Amino acid sequence: MAKKALIVYGTRYGATQSTSEEIVKVLEGEGLEVEVVNAKREKINDITAYDLIIVGSGMQMGKWTGEPEKFLKRFQKELETKRVAIFVSSAAQALLEHEKKTEEIENNRRQYLEEKAAKYNLQPVSMAVFGGVWDFNRMNFMLRKTLASFKPRIEDAGFKEMKPCLYDTRDWNIIRNWARGLADKIK
Repeated sequence: MAKKALIVYGTRYGATQSTSEEIVKVLEGEGLEVEVVNAKREKINDITAYDLIIVGSGMQMGKWTGEPEKFLKRFQKELETKRVAIFVSSAAQALLEHEKKTEEIENNRRQYLEEKAAKYNLQPVSMAVFGGVWDFNRMNFMLRKTLASFKPRIEDAGFKEMKPCLYDTRDWNIIRNWARGLADKIK
């Protein structure tokens, strides 16, 4: 019988959704049965059937999206006995990696992942910070104005506009390799 995985995610600009969809492809290719849930649109009632639970969130100004956080809180006790992996999508993190800002990268990993896992008493089998998407078209005026200074840094780092004012900073090979590693951990 195939192992079952659940991916629960929250997204602001779609990066965490498409990252989750790519993880699904890899896990299914590795023989797992996978269900993916946008926590903003669907409610999870039971997690007992799953061998692996992956929780993903977009990051904005150092904050997770609310829905995955609510999922962690709601299922905290059950998750303590499950194999859990967590990831976040952060376009800023990809920029920091390009700029080799090691201290900031480690601070973000600690804040985004390690502190979140500790808050809910989780012992994740894996945690990752992936690149994300800057979509200046969908940001509110204040956020767009605040982050406008990032545009030259984004372009200097070699991230090209996918569409006007939309930058994707993800490395798909890193995401796929992480997903393969998860599959290996539950086979």
